[in-house]
Amino acid sequence: MTTQVPYRPIPVDQSDIRYDHGPDSVLGPGVPAGETIELDWNDSWAYPGTSRKLWVHVPAAYDPSEAAALMVFQDGWWYLDPDGEVRGGIVLDNLIHRGDIPVTIGVFVDPGVFEDVTDADGRKNRNAEYDAFDDRYVTFLLREILPQVTDRYSLIKDPDRWGICGGSSGGNCAFTAAWLRPDRFRRVIGFLSSFVQMPQGNPYLDLIPTVPRKPLRVFLQAGHRDLRWNEPERNWLADNLRVAAALAEGGYDFRLVLGDGGHSPNHGGVLLPDALRWLWR
Repeated sequence: MTTQVPYRPIPVDQSDIRYDHGPDSVLGPGVPAGETIELDWNDSWAYPGTSRKLWVHVPAAYDPSEAAALMVFQDGWWYLDPDGEVRGGIVLDNLIHRGDIPVTIGVFVDPGVFEDVTDADGRKNRNAEYDAFDDRYVTFLLREILPQVTDRYSLIKDPDRWGICGGSSGGNCAFTAAWLRPDRFRRVIGFLSSFVQMPQGNPYLDLIPTVPRKPLRVFLQAGHRDLRWNEPERNWLADNLRVAAALAEGGYDFRLVLGDGGHSPNHGGVLLPDALRWLWR
């Protein structure tokens, strides 16, 4: 079946672009809002000394007798905020209500902070958690965060129904979690992923073509004017394109959406409904 796409002129200036949110990013008429509970986590084994908040968004259609799918979002409140760019809870409510995606519990996890550190930058543990190429963060999710969810709600065990999403450093974090633990996470969304910030360099350009294909489905978004877009090194745009090319050559089920604008969550947030529909198709 052919999908007809309406004509829209492309902007001449690629640097200062803002995309309009679609109807799925505003709670629709008659759509029941899910329940969101806020939790604190201050006793981390993986990241000692850190504290963080997390939010569990449970759709109105959730039935305790039927296990739900799971979507984990990095940068928790930033991705949940109903007045922000992504509006993850609203998007889930709309799509679940219409049957576009299965009943899915959203878990929105903030990066850790060191409460006893006064320096603003020193307080943040975000890059240490998100940019590393190891299984520390995904193990943290599986052993420390998700048990707080499974103690309260029923989650399906099928890894094809477990997804993980993030933007910037949270995007490569999401990809790394699924890459290292495809037995748990197999659906990935990465918006403007900061592969160039991984401490020992981006490993995926070499890994993806050389290891047996993993059972992942990956949605990537990149921006024409992302950070250092026209520089020979640490080029956010170029590395996202290279990862997409490696996925293509590796025969992966992946999708790349390339937009205009800089390092902003706007375009990714606008795309979230379509990304979720595509992931769960």
